[in-house]
Amino acid sequence: MTEFLSAIATLLLVMDPLGNVPLFLACLKDVEESRRVRVVARENVFALLILLFFLFCGPTLMSVLHIGRESLHIAGGVLLFLISLGMIFPGRWHMGGDPERSEDAEPFIVPLATPLLAGPSTIATLMIFASRRPEQLWRTGLAMIVAWIATATILMFSPILSRMLGRRGLAACERLMGMVLTVIAVQMFLDGLKIFVDGKP
Repeated sequence: MTEFLSAIATLLLVMDPLGNVPLFLACLKDVEESRRVRVVARENVFALLILLFFLFCGPTLMSVLHIGRESLHIAGGVLLFLISLGMIFPGRWHMGGDPERSEDAEPFIVPLATPLLAGPSTIATLMIFASRRPEQLWRTGLAMIVAWIATATILMFSPILSRMLGRRGLAACERLMGMVLTVIAVQMFLDGLKIFVDGKP
């Protein structure tokens, strides 16, 4: 049960719904207000489909590409560490890209579904959980769906949250989540090193 709750919390932190609220609002600024909820719902469904694909096909891809668990853990840890630094020390860039440069008034799959929600860090984290307990893939899938539901709910109410918390409130929440994510990233990296050292002849 502890691992299940930990998986939900980690995936929720990586998806970073509160940090994505301003980005979603920026992407949807030119979309008719009556369509915004439908667009957010559609993009969340696309993100779920992408994550489900990598959840069930990820182990096969790892096998075909000869990627070991230790490589996935170390790469995932480094990637999450970079993401967390961007959350703690936000600058002019964001790992999800610049939504202001979108040429279309209504975003479609990119950049909302991917890479903002189903980005490399989320996919890597999901595949790490799946590789740890391949016989309990259903539990990893359930944790992912719970985290996705929470993320989708937050983003559906993004205009209200933005008004309630304000710019500073959202920034404070994102930095707090970034600090927690930093610890998780370091632990992933150490887990990868441990697997590598233990597996050496």
